[in-house]
Amino acid sequence: MRMLEPIDEGTIEALRRFDTPTVSNAIELFDVRPRSEGFMNGTIQACFPKHPPVVGHAATATFRSARPAEKGDAYSNLVEQVRRIVEDVPPPRIVVFEDLDGVPAAATFGEVLCSVYKAFGCVGVITSGAARDLDQIERIGFACFASAVIASHGWCRIVDVNVPVTVGGLAVDPGDLLHADRNGVLSIPRGIAAEAALASAKVMDAEAEVLRLVQRGGSPTVDDLEAAYARMRERFEAIPDEVRREVEGGRP
Repeated sequence: MRMLEPIDEGTIEALRRFDTPTVSNAIELFDVRPRSEGFMNGTIQACFPKHPPVVGHAATATFRSARPAEKGDAYSNLVEQVRRIVEDVPPPRIVVFEDLDGVPAAATFGEVLCSVYKAFGCVGVITSGAARDLDQIERIGFACFASAVIASHGWCRIVDVNVPVTVGGLAVDPGDLLHADRNGVLSIPRGIAAEAALASAKVMDAEAEVLRLVQRGGSPTVDDLEAAYARMRERFEAIPDEVRREVEGGRP
């Protein structure tokens, strides 16, 4: 597998400035997928809700821990996983594990794995399984998302690396662009990543039409609210064309 094409670092940096719901709202404006798709469901929760948003290319893997492996000790194939991550997936990277046991039997990751991943250009880890060592991981400033917390690592082993996975109901391919924070995990279509970054700022500006009215104090009327909502809707409708012009204008 050759190195996947990276998303421009400027686009990734811009996307980090926004929370996941804002980016989700921006993507909706381009009508590239149904509004019920493109994000992980509520089974996947942020281990550290105060951690800022992370954006990165997915480095996928599958995992088991319920039964002993036929050979090898715990995480005996970690080195091979890291080699494949470095060779195939551009930074920044988010490691995404599908726990093949279904109901988690033990923790997918802990302090050692997260420390290794961070040293090799990863900014977070997501698993449909469980987490552990949360105090230690929080201290190193690494973003983590999981469906549970379990003290033991069981008979942990990485099964396959850089394969399609499904986590929290979301199908994730190696190299997919992910945005994650305390609100959840979102997949950003690679073809509109730059547009999503630009549109996110405009979404916040549009929403401010209503927020300014209700947060400034005083006694707004229903007519005031109706007018503010009308301005907000008008601004939302204009965003896709505005963004496309800006993106086209910035291209050589």
